[in-house]
Amino acid sequence: MNRLRWALADGATLTRRDLDHWARQPAQVVVGLLFPVMIVLMFGYLLGGGMTVPGAAGGSAYREFLIPGTLALTMVFGLEGTFQAIKTDVAKGVTDRFRSMPMASSAVVVGRSVADLLNAVVSLAVLVLCGLAIGWRWHSGLGAALAAFGLLLLLRFAMLWIGIYLGLVVRGEGALVAVQILVWPLGFLSNTFAAPSSMPGWLGAIAEWNPLSSTVSAARELFGNPGWGGDSWVAQHAILMAVVWPLLLVAIFFPLSVHRYRNLDR
Repeated sequence: MNRLRWALADGATLTRRDLDHWARQPAQVVVGLLFPVMIVLMFGYLLGGGMTVPGAAGGSAYREFLIPGTLALTMVFGLEGTFQAIKTDVAKGVTDRFRSMPMASSAVVVGRSVADLLNAVVSLAVLVLCGLAIGWRWHSGLGAALAAFGLLLLLRFAMLWIGIYLGLVVRGEGALVAVQILVWPLGFLSNTFAAPSSMPGWLGAIAEWNPLSSTVSAARELFGNPGWGGDSWVAQHAILMAVVWPLLLVAIFFPLSVHRYRNLDR
């Protein structure tokens, strides 16, 4: 019990450290929060007129289709911030100093994960307010909406452990660009903006089995917003897969992150 209390206290201390960094860099935080808003406004008003969604007619209906996808996409893009923060601490030797101190070995990664989840909650809140301002609504009740937000945060939780692991492993000045090359295709090769059925067969299959697509479809279903539908097994069981995919990713990358952190000097 004492070890658990010690670990929680150390994790809370590192969480406050990360939050203090954001408080001293408000411009960076604001830009990060406004980038998804820009995507919503760009797709909703500049490109939305040329998009056709089954069961949706008019610009406001397209924006109801757009918001759940953008919420999920924001959770995936948060991986870049996690990666960059971890990599910076490793490169500056901060992580090594923490490892030499009498603190729980899990404190650094747990502190980062909690801070990033808090940031994800704020990002969701900003984007939801933007969506409400341009006409988006959920139609399936508060319980279903809260379940959708829970699935979105579960996806973010999985992405942050991928970001932590990559931040501990990847080296070099061009590492962030390499991660962006990985993340952006993951984000757009999905059903967020285009129907998998409109893609070449093999590409559509990849998009349908993309973990992001499951969360997007589940969020649209729970919010009561229009979506692409689909006849494949994964499309028909989107809510189930929106739980299974993140848990599977966490089961893979959490132990990998802990192992890498404990063996960082090797």
